[in-house]
Amino acid sequence: MQILDGKIVSTAVKERVKEQTTLLRSSGKKTPHLAAILVGTDGGSETYVASKVKSCEEIGFASTLLRLDATIPESTLIEAIEKLNADDDVDGILVQLPLPKHISEEKIINLIHPGKDVDGFHPNSVGKMVQGLPTFIPATPYGILMMLEHYQVETKGKHAVVIGRSNIVGRPISILLNRNTYPGNCTVTVCHSHTHNLKELCLQADIIVAALGKPGFLTADMVKENAVVIDVGITRVPDVTKKSGFAIKGDVDFEHVAPKCSFITPVPGGVGLMTIAALLTNTYNACVSKFEHQTALNS
Repeated sequence: MQILDGKIVSTAVKERVKEQTTLLRSSGKKTPHLAAILVGTDGGSETYVASKVKSCEEIGFASTLLRLDATIPESTLIEAIEKLNADDDVDGILVQLPLPKHISEEKIINLIHPGKDVDGFHPNSVGKMVQGLPTFIPATPYGILMMLEHYQVETKGKHAVVIGRSNIVGRPISILLNRNTYPGNCTVTVCHSHTHNLKELCLQADIIVAALGKPGFLTADMVKENAVVIDVGITRVPDVTKKSGFAIKGDVDFEHVAPKCSFITPVPGGVGLMTIAALLTNTYNACVSKFEHQTALNS
């Protein structure tokens, strides 16, 4: 059994992007700039956004963090996004999800300029991804692909079972694993709350992506020997033995599942770190794409 270590892979990705950013600046081009909007004070979102901002600083990106109260009207958030859309210095925009219930996530995602959609959630990005065209890939699925590639995990001809069908992880990773490329060329089964024979399907899987947000859901009796298990779940569970009062748990019963696996991701220290690395990569690409587009217009 080998651990798919998100710390190792994300460090390598961030180091590469840092070197590329240094070259950009040394050639007189602009520094990539990521703008994040955080609505409310959700603990998980606070931690995640703080990690993104810190990562930007580490690799030489410019970053902006806009904090908005959870009670703001939707129009206030719309106005903030429109300002960032119009700011030529901003290359990437992310709005941390989830949003308060009175704000339409669909409306907000659709409002972000496709050229700055570094989260890869805009319909333009999703449509291009489905067609196999160059675009921003949603950060978590993109991070999973980076991890599989780094560890040279074989995917061609494998049966992949994805548990969860969210637009953020489940649906996009099912499409990406099915692509005619590497990582890809899997036969993919997508499971969800209405799947009756989930255990049987999981036992057929060479690769399992657990992305449903239920701690310890995937147990050892659902996994065949030498399977590859990707745990996307990140849930805070009360734990009085921790100074923070909680522990971070994944969707996989790691202790009992890991001995059966050829590869497995830990939580924490797995996919979560890769999500940030992928987001930074998307932001760098957005910056370069904008520069190349402007050069083409001026030529």
